[in-house]
Amino acid sequence: MSKPVIGLTGPTGAGKSTVCAVWAKEGCAVVDADRVAREITALPECLAALRAEYGEDIVNSEGALNRELLAARAFATPQKAARLNRITNPLILKEIRDRAARLSLRQPVVLDVPLLFESGADCLCGKTAAVLAPREVRLARIVKRDGISEEQALARMSAQPEDEYYTRRADYVLNGASSPEELVQAAKTVLAQIFGEFHET
Repeated sequence: MSKPVIGLTGPTGAGKSTVCAVWAKEGCAVVDADRVAREITALPECLAALRAEYGEDIVNSEGALNRELLAARAFATPQKAARLNRITNPLILKEIRDRAARLSLRQPVVLDVPLLFESGADCLCGKTAAVLAPREVRLARIVKRDGISEEQALARMSAQPEDEYYTRRADYVLNGASSPEELVQAAKTVLAQIFGEFHET
């Protein structure tokens, strides 16, 4: 019997990585969609589509993707971000599905996917959880974490849905603005509840 597959999502800067780290320590295998995306966007067919959409100069003379330039252009408007998702999401989703299927034969799996619901990756999950935090908290975290300006951070944030989008869809919601100790404990509690529900079915 395969183990539970849990979808984890939330807007950038909300505290998702903290929850993910807790669940990994509790024995879950983590499939990081951002890491998968980096691998997928290095593939020649994906690079060709990205160049056509965002400009030839997003790939350097060695054939490597300039991720900062791509991000600046792709997150300039919600429409451009949506086009990026249309190019990359089908390839990323296939790889995530394959990895989840393999890993869940041995241990519980967490799908760490920022676009969990938008991409349809939630259909791979038995349960889903979202980590949310106020905009001002997220803004400060993103600026510090990524070393970017407030303007750049706000552009990224504006390309993502409001909190209600997540609360209407996720089975569990965690408060990423709580203290680190409280968030760790909440993450453990939610994981225990998910395991309990899985074993009851």
